[in-house]
Amino acid sequence: MNDKAFDMAGLLAASAPAPAARFGGFADYYFIGGNGDPEQVPLDALAQAAADVIRRDGDRLAIYNLGQGPQGYLPLREFLTGKLNGKRGMSVTAEDILILSGSNQGLNIVFGLFIEPGDTVLVEEYSYGAIFPRLKALGANVVGVPLDADGIDVDTLESILDDLKAKGITPKFLYTIPTIQNPTGSVLPLGRRQSIAGLARQYGFVIFEDECYADLAWVSDVPPAIYALAPDVTVHIGSFSKTLGPALRVGYAVAEWPLLSRMTAAKSDGGTGGLDQMVAAEYFTQYFDAHMASLKPALQTKLTTMVNALEREFGTAAELYVPKGGIFLWLKIPGVDVRTLTEPAAKAGILFNAGPDWACNGEAAQSHLRLCFAMPSHETIEQGVAAFARICFEQTGIPARSANVAREKA
Repeated sequence: MNDKAFDMAGLLAASAPAPAARFGGFADYYFIGGNGDPEQVPLDALAQAAADVIRRDGDRLAIYNLGQGPQGYLPLREFLTGKLNGKRGMSVTAEDILILSGSNQGLNIVFGLFIEPGDTVLVEEYSYGAIFPRLKALGANVVGVPLDADGIDVDTLESILDDLKAKGITPKFLYTIPTIQNPTGSVLPLGRRQSIAGLARQYGFVIFEDECYADLAWVSDVPPAIYALAPDVTVHIGSFSKTLGPALRVGYAVAEWPLLSRMTAAKSDGGTGGLDQMVAAEYFTQYFDAHMASLKPALQTKLTTMVNALEREFGTAAELYVPKGGIFLWLKIPGVDVRTLTEPAAKAGILFNAGPDWACNGEAAQSHLRLCFAMPSHETIEQGVAAFARICFEQTGIPARSANVAREKA
């Protein structure tokens, strides 16, 4: 009899991911991830929408894709047609839209369709952290594009493109989050969007536009989506994760049919959750504007709480990039490598996103970090920022004049 335990792990592919840690619950001060505000989930209206749509269309759950084909539930695509045309300046029909199992699926599909090992892609110098390991795994050469307070620096982008052209390199695409950029919270002006569209045509690359946060802009002068300006060179993705909730795994892609047909073919999951699509369509068709009119001010007040807490605790020791919407605050603490704070902060129940994980050049972002303000309460935000400032001071001597130090001296 062989008493040796069977080593299943020894049979795994070399490319298998490292094991995940077991979920042990949320930390006391959980400022990571893209969670929303639990108090803003419209429980009663959502329950009524679910009951209504199940009674009317629930028999469709017996059929893959609700019997309406792989592009997704038609009432949801029709709602999106109205929203995208009316609020993002597009001119699309339901046939131009593919429903996704979260916009992350859109990232995986587009990356998989375009990238082969050795290909070059352009990415904003600070961007969604989850894309970097994916691009690395695909063997892509990532070139960072500098940002300023308004987003992509178009002149520098053109210089980068000229340099690449001189080397015989045409990038496959530019991945951009132009409207409420993640993590900086900026909004790319109309003129720059038009210039980027012109560069895409001139240099022969695709614009991969991610507008997951566009609905959460609270400034009034948001330009049309880049897709609205240049659908021939753009693929657009969006999500309901930030407007209703990330546990509702529903996103969408918009593209002209030659590309959308490839994306549809690559979406091999048997269809996005039918009930999720049905409920989202039923609720948002009736209440989208009212929902956003409630959600955006609630998020903005939480941002104000976080900004006030950081200014109180850090003073001039922290540089804040106050966003124009969304759920994240990007900041810099000059002279501090925030990676040295990760472990002591975690031991104190504080989790934050270190800047290097959200940057093309990690070392250049060592003093940056991202904080999510949507899920924690106002009280938790204030307490968590104070606790983080205390950890930062204990580890680095910064901030030297925070409210923590003043309290201790008193």
